[in-house]
This record gives sequence, C-alpha cells and structure tokens, in this order.
Amino acid sequence: MGYLATHRFARISPRKVRPLADLIRGKDANEALELLRYMPQRGARMLEKVLRSAMANAEDLRCPHVNRLQVVDVRIDGGPMFKRWRPRARGMASIILKRTSHIRIELE
Repeated sequence: MGYLATHRFARISPRKVRPLADLIRGKDANEALELLRYMPQRGARMLEKVLRSAMANAEDLRCPHVNRLQVVDVRIDGGPMFKRWRPRARGMASIILKRTSHIRIELE
C-alpha cells in the first residue's frame, strides 16, 4: 500500500523541480529528506514539505515500519499557467506564461 502526498498549483515551473525529483526517486525517505535539506533551490523546500507530509500520512494511517519507507514515485506535472502581457516595440505585446506545477510523492 502506498502513502501519498500532493502539492497542487505550486507556483514554480515543473522544469525547475524535476532534476531535484530525480535525485530522491528510489531513495530511503529519511535519506531523501537529508538530501533536500541542504540544497539551495526553492523547489527543494517544496519537495521537502511534500515528503514530510507523505511521511506524516503514513504515520497517521498506522504504517507498521515508518522508519523504513522508500520514495517509490515522484511526479512533477505541469499545472495551469497564468498569462501575463509585456509591452513590446511598435505597439505590440508578447505573452509571459507564469507556470505552475503539481508535485506528487508516493512512499511505500
């Protein structure tokens, strides 16, 4: 049985979080927390919070071996985009896409 936690509509581009997710995929949950704690990226803080939430969910659902949890799956999917406009030369405008992401972590 897997224990899930998600952070939907995170205000960060999925492209910035995916390399961090690749680092913790398949690792022990406590080891993944230690890895994320010392990374300077803003996405590492978000992943760390979701990982802590998944561990708390496992504890809340009476997981028999909380200290031996593994990070089975980490998915960073794209969410909806905020569309903003920037004025350009000759009266034109170009679009700016403020991207969001959905962060999902599964422990087993």
